[in-house]
Amino acid sequence: MAEVVKKAKAPAKPRKAATKKESAPVEIKAVFPSHEQIQKLAQQYWAQRGYKDGYAEQDWLRAEQELRQKAS
Repeated sequence: MAEVVKKAKAPAKPRKAATKKESAPVEIKAVFPSHEQIQKLAQQYWAQRGYKDGYAEQDWLRAEQELRQKAS
């Protein structure tokens, strides 16, 4: 019987390193007003309401949102 001789595989070729494409940097700018700015505006809302308690969180969030909209 004839013997079957298997051929050895060629060594693997080194892969080329993936080149990173340089693209223009994307600038995402998040606008965050300072704590003091938010505090001042929230206090103004509190004064407009006649210094009634129970709305501090609403005043704060409203002031924060308004300042972010003005800045962007």
